[in-house]
Amino acid sequence: MVPELPEVEALAAYLRERALGHTVDRFEVASFSALKTYDPAPSAVAGLPVTSAGRHGKFLDVGLGPDLHLVVHLARAGWLHYRDSFKSPAPLKPGSGPIAIRVRLDDGSGFDLTEAGTQKSLAAYLVRDPAEVPGVSRLGPDALAVSLDEFTELLKQRNGQVKGVLTDQEVLAGIGNAYSDEILHAAKLSPFALTGKLTDEQIISLYEAMRSVEIDAVERSVGQKAAELKGEKRAGMRVHARTGLPCPVCGDTVREVSFADKSLQYCPTCQTGGKPLADRRLSKLVR
Repeated sequence: MVPELPEVEALAAYLRERALGHTVDRFEVASFSALKTYDPAPSAVAGLPVTSAGRHGKFLDVGLGPDLHLVVHLARAGWLHYRDSFKSPAPLKPGSGPIAIRVRLDDGSGFDLTEAGTQKSLAAYLVRDPAEVPGVSRLGPDALAVSLDEFTELLKQRNGQVKGVLTDQEVLAGIGNAYSDEILHAAKLSPFALTGKLTDEQIISLYEAMRSVEIDAVERSVGQKAAELKGEKRAGMRVHARTGLPCPVCGDTVREVSFADKSLQYCPTCQTGGKPLADRRLSKLVR
């Protein structure tokens, strides 16, 4: 599952607890395709203290010294692994294994940015201002910072399928495929309902569901070790990645619609009046 707002918030909280105040000993790049910037150079990070850790939507932002930021988008298969110590002091060899970047700290601890699989999408940026990162500069308001009035206006400006609007980072920052399924299930809305046809009551329900699902996920995630976050995310899901299992609300079977590179899950009874949605690959959608 792609790390979304709750997991990135939890990773930032973990770094604030564990790494804040420590100094970077070495910044090692094993995957040159992962680091998208060249100025400042990676060597500029050595000797700088870790001053902050936060996020912009699904981007992790680690403050280094007075004016540098390591901004990371973990993408589909990326992750942050914190190490209390490293097995070897030897520098990473380029292109070896899943480790893309290693940050060693002055107490012997540090963290690896890793990416599994062959499709490499993890992106890291060393910048003086997070707004220099194209994906950050285009972000809409954070899903947990937007008011009901702002949320309503954003939906009315984008007349599209509600799942697509929720996951459009230029509309709302932080919501991805998994939590959008959960939000729509909680709001009792079809993923393919058109935002332009939502009633005021449905918009309020959707806003409240977004707040409830995301806040609950953040509360469950913050305080967990980085290695435990993926399991915590899966355990909290009601419909996402639960195809064929009973809906915990009504008992109906959770169904799936597949796309070329991902899928969505929903409950027909809770969300679509009992009607199954046609598979996007085979026929026209049923709304």
